[in-house]
Parts: sequence; structure tokens; C-alpha cells
Amino acid sequence: MAASDSSAPQSVAKLSMSILIFISACHFVNDVMQSLLVSLYPLLKANYHLDFFHVGLLTLAYQATASLLQPMIGYVTDRKPMPYSLPASMLSTGIGLVLLAHAHSFAMLLVGACLIGTGSAIFHPEASRVTRLASGGRFGFAQSVFQVGGNGGGAIGPLLAAYFVLPFGQSSVSWAALGTFAGFVMLLRVSAWYARFERRSAKTGRSPAASPLPKRTIIIALSLLVFLQVVRATYSSSLNTYLLFYTMTQFSLDGRSAQMVLFLFLAASAVGTLLGGPISDRFGYRFTIWFSIIGTIPFALALPYADLTWTYVLVAVIGLIFASSHAIIVVFAQELIPSRVGTIAGVFFGLSFGAGGLTAAALGYLADFYGIVFIYAVCSWMPLLCLVTLLLPRLPSREEKLG
Repeated sequence: MAASDSSAPQSVAKLSMSILIFISACHFVNDVMQSLLVSLYPLLKANYHLDFFHVGLLTLAYQATASLLQPMIGYVTDRKPMPYSLPASMLSTGIGLVLLAHAHSFAMLLVGACLIGTGSAIFHPEASRVTRLASGGRFGFAQSVFQVGGNGGGAIGPLLAAYFVLPFGQSSVSWAALGTFAGFVMLLRVSAWYARFERRSAKTGRSPAASPLPKRTIIIALSLLVFLQVVRATYSSSLNTYLLFYTMTQFSLDGRSAQMVLFLFLAASAVGTLLGGPISDRFGYRFTIWFSIIGTIPFALALPYADLTWTYVLVAVIGLIFASSHAIIVVFAQELIPSRVGTIAGVFFGLSFGAGGLTAAALGYLADFYGIVFIYAVCSWMPLLCLVTLLLPRLPSREEKLG
């Protein structure tokens, strides 16, 4: 029995693994291409004589664009689904990468970053809706399959940068952008399935599921989840954006070796994301979120004081545990307002990008003054703020009672 079995017939089809695999694969392609931006930072910093503040501005341009557009796109598509907007997201990402490959100025780098952010903004709300529709009521599992594609893509990005882009130079990003064509083709098939589902739903007159909790409780729960998402994004941004520079500064690693540390963190995050879905479907969303937060705290606090060997271990453990609730936060919020799946996905993915972008810019500014090692010592305390999740309400289902 799924975490919201009672509402499943109204809002989802039978489990469609082929669609989940396709949408996850497209998420993989999407995030491989987007992670190239972060992986290129050391190269761009050298080629364009950037300081840490400019590096943070690139992240801000990419993530703020996605943050502002995603909730609006989610709201619009809740009212009028747009199945064929999904392939358009790949076109935007591909054009952005080509601009990054051939940019002649920092301004052009910013435009390319914004186009990549626009691709994310178009992709995530509708892709999250398709994931829910194809879940067969196994929302945690389906969202984890979808998210692990993104996490896996993010993990591959540093490897692609280390063994392809860095040896052959910035212009080689154009060849990597060809991957967006594969994503475009796959999303055409997903969009066709999505369009058929919408036509069937219109004929049968299915109505959205009702919210399971009183309005006041929903507002409180959403507020806690929003705060949690912001803190998570802030801490994750400190790792995603500056882990390369931290390891290069603290341990005198070269660029390729530093990319391996980032890869380890992102790969562990992908595994944690995949494990989080089945755990949440079995033990409940609250339990999974609690485990993710409480389990991360001691390792996060130890990271700034570890030697190189223990840094490898700690970044892997942090990625594995911290990411286990990544997909579940979105599912929990969608369960609170199941009639606004796209809006919720847009808001929460948008918060991740927006908070991460603002944090990246702020941390970059501070790192220029205080040093990247000091910034990591400060950021290690951030997971403690996530303890507010202990206040999350129970959802009225069998699984949540287990949690």
C-alpha cells in the first residue's frame, strides 16, 4: 500500500517503469549538462581572470533564473498542462552550453548560465508531474527514480570535465552539448505518453485528490518544509560550488584530483537519493527526513577538521545520508496539496536553485575576504538548523504512522 493509496486512482496511472526510466534518463542528461557549469569553474576562473565573487555570480545567474521561473511554470501547467514543453527544456540547455563553450566575455558566460537555468525551470515541474502520474501510487519510489537520474548526472559532470573538457579546453563543451539532443528525443516520447494520459483524464473527468490535513496544519507543514529546503540548498551549495576550491586549497590537490572528490560526493548523493524512495514508502516520509538530517549532523561538523583520507570518507557519507530525503521533501509537500503538483515542484526545485545561487554568491564574497577554509568551518553547522523537521506533522496513512 502506497503512502497515499486512497488518492492514487484520482491522480495517477498504473506504475509505468518505462516512463520512469525515460524521465530519469532525461534528468540524467539534463543534470550532466548543467553540472558542467560548476565543473568548469576552475577553468573559467583562470581563463577569464575571475575572483570567487564572479564564480558565485555565475551560480547565482543559473540558479536564480531557475528559481524565479520554476514556480510560475508549475502554476501555469497545473492549470493547463503542456506536455511538449519538456523537449523545449533541452534546447535551452543545449544553447546555453554552446554559449559557454565560445564565450568571449563574462557577460556571455552569464547569458549561457541563464539559458541553462531556463532549461531547468521548464524541465523540473512538468517532469515531476509525469513522475507522479507514472508512479502507480508509489510516490516516494518514483520520485527517487526521477531524482537519482539528476544526481547521477551531476556526479558524471565532474568526470566529464576532468577527462574531456579540461584536457581539450573550453570549446569542447560544444561536443558535450550534443547530449541534449538525446534528451530531446527521449522527452518527445515522454511527452507523447503524457499527452495521451491528459486526454484520457479529460474524458473520464478525474478530479484532483483532496488535501489530507486541515488548512492550518498544511500551512505550518509547508513552512517547515520550505525552511528545510532553503537550509538544505544552502549547505549543498557550499559543497557543490566550492568543494573543488576547498580541497585544492586545504590539501594542495590539482584540478583533476579535486574533481574526483566532488565526484565522490555527487555519486554518494545519487545512491542516497535512490535509497530514500523505497525507505520512505516503507517507513514513511517523516522518518526518512528525520534520518537524513540527524544522521548527517556529526559528519558535517567533522568535515572541516579532517585530513584528506577522512575527507574522502566524510563527503561520501554526507552525500549518502543527506541526499536520502532530497526527493522525499518534494513528495511530502505534494501529498499536502495533491491538486498543485506542478506548483509545489516548481516552488521546491526553485527554492533549491534560488537559495543555492544566493548562497554561492554570498559565500564567494566572504571567501575572498576570509578564505575558503574558514567558510567551510562555518557551513558545517548548517545541518543543525534542519532539526525543525522534528515538528513535521504525520500524514494520515499507514506508512506515516510507521514513521
